[in-house]
Amino acid sequence: MSFYRSACIAAAIALPASATAASEGFEKISTKSQFMQVVKGKDLTMLGISVNVSSDGDIGGKAYGRKVDGKWNWKDGYFCRDLFWGEMDLGPNCQEVRVNGDVIRFQSDRGTGRYADLRMR
Repeated sequence: MSFYRSACIAAAIALPASATAASEGFEKISTKSQFMQVVKGKDLTMLGISVNVSSDGDIGGKAYGRKVDGKWNWKDGYFCRDLFWGEMDLGPNCQEVRVNGDVIRFQSDRGTGRYADLRMR
């Protein structure tokens, strides 16, 4: 597995970008209800990745031909997920979430790490 693919999957559920993500035009999502209002019924996509999150805490989809699945919850203003990519355990991470139109941004490590921008379709 390449570093690029692992960074994309780990950051989101994507291109790895600067840890100091410019959030101009992006609005922070602070609550689970706001988050669900934005993503309900949508696939989160980028080249090679298509995942969705359910209101009951499941994550599912595919990335680079491998199954993606996991669990998520909302804790202290962050999207906290535990994710598997195929057989690889990507582990837990709490992420800041921001939205700008049909783009949703997940920034790892409570908003201090790498980020992934995905289209909502």
